[in-house]
Amino acid sequence: MGTDKWGRRIRAYRKLKGFTQVGFANALGYSTSIIGEVERGSRQPDEKLLRKVSEVLDIPLEELAPEDNN
Repeated sequence: MGTDKWGRRIRAYRKLKGFTQVGFANALGYSTSIIGEVERGSRQPDEKLLRKVSEVLDIPLEELAPEDNN
């Protein structure tokens, strides 16, 4: 699964929930630069980050996962 797909979904849900990138990074306990890299698709989010994102955004991890359109 492409890193850019994860990033686009995370960014979309973050914005839907009303978080700025800085506020979101603070809520996650990660640096803004790491969240920016994930959202741009230049960094693959690890399982720990994905679980934290799911928790902070209050959405199931399955809903956060990009669709696999192979």
